[in-house]
Amino acid sequence: MPGDRLLVYLTNMSNLTREDVLKLAELAKLELTKDEVDTFVQEISEILGYVEQLQSVDVDGLEPTYQVTGLKNVTRKDEIVDYGVERQELLKNLPDQEDGQIKVKRVLA
Repeated sequence: MPGDRLLVYLTNMSNLTREDVLKLAELAKLELTKDEVDTFVQEISEILGYVEQLQSVDVDGLEPTYQVTGLKNVTRKDEIVDYGVERQELLKNLPDQEDGQIKVKRVLA
């Protein structure tokens, strides 16, 4: 069964081969030297070993952590604030304006 093969693969994640790295490089459209392949076999194997270690941690009964800073989105009502300055008075200080809007140089071609 395909699921069984996936399970076997996932239980042997840290046993990465050169062929695995070459396949990943091909999928990512990367050209790697032989030295880079050897380096990545070692580095990715270590990363996957750490992932295996994390997967073995017992998290039963723990609540998922969605946010760690305690910050929340704060919104305010959109209210018009009168600063005592008229629009035209502000626009007259600009180097260029057109139809009551700020005119700037083209940003995108």
